[in-house]
Amino acid sequence: MEFSEYLIQKNICSASFSAAEPALFQNWSEAFNLLHPASFTEQNKFIINKIRRKYPLKKE
Repeated sequence: MEFSEYLIQKNICSASFSAAEPALFQNWSEAFNLLHPASFTEQNKFIINKIRRKYPLKKE
């Protein structure tokens, strides 16, 4: 699974997220590539919810 697919699955707009917080986006991308998606989710569970609220994926 790619990081962009993971963000879509979590209903996070990757374009908005990467533009607004490029350092956090880069750190998460690198960490995601090193970890299993379930481990990444477990480690960042509470932060993911905050990011999801800030950068919601707009369904067309």
